[in-house]
Amino acid sequence: MVQGNNDIVSTEVRTLREWIGSCKPGRMAFFGGAGVSTESGIPDFRSPDGLYAQKYGDVPPEQIISRSYFDAHPRQFFEFYFDRMIAKEAEPNKAHRKLADLERQGTLGAVITQNIDGLHQAAGSKTVWELHGSVLRNYCMGCGAKYGLDQMLDLHASADDGIPRCPVCGRIVKPDVVLYEEGLDSHVIEESVKAIQRADLLVIAGTSLAVYPAAGLIDYFEGDHLAIVNLAPTPRDRYADLCVQAKVGEVFDF
Repeated sequence: MVQGNNDIVSTEVRTLREWIGSCKPGRMAFFGGAGVSTESGIPDFRSPDGLYAQKYGDVPPEQIISRSYFDAHPRQFFEFYFDRMIAKEAEPNKAHRKLADLERQGTLGAVITQNIDGLHQAAGSKTVWELHGSVLRNYCMGCGAKYGLDQMLDLHASADDGIPRCPVCGRIVKPDVVLYEEGLDSHVIEESVKAIQRADLLVIAGTSLAVYPAAGLIDYFEGDHLAIVNLAPTPRDRYADLCVQAKVGEVFDF
């Protein structure tokens, strides 16, 4: 395991890159979390500087982004959501761009992500399974009308109470993101499982592997090499063939 020694880091990273280089076409899968996007300026959730460590009034962030809180306190939810969870100016970083390159080259079969920022697609990735949805998609809870992020921001800005409402029917427009107490999309889960089962190489990066059921998807991997890239240890490190404690963007800068 890598613990700060630059020589060891280089050896571990070199090994992972060799595995990627020798992987059969389409037989690599990438499972990523918030740590993939921190180098784009988007905070993660559980680090000392993460979203959950931040104070936001008297209500913990974990409670604010629950479905029950959304239903009971939509104004406070959207105040937090637009203030802390939208990073419209964020750009893909080295990891996003390299993964898109690996897909174009035919090595990477799929990206499975817990992130909701859309940066994988912005970098050019095509096969991306978003376990927790995306801030780029929004829908009316009444008539089902769909809205992009810019439209959502306009609806928020024009509302007296900050709650985006559908111009068609007047109901609340909800971000297409999975809140606590909500289930994951069954089709996304099914395709994510297929991608993991097909893979000879599974790279897990930038995630604490603490959020279920998403973290449990890695149990479907039966391939040759399981690599974990994360700044802190995870509960699954003992099952990995390789653990690299480094920034994801640095590991994928090749």
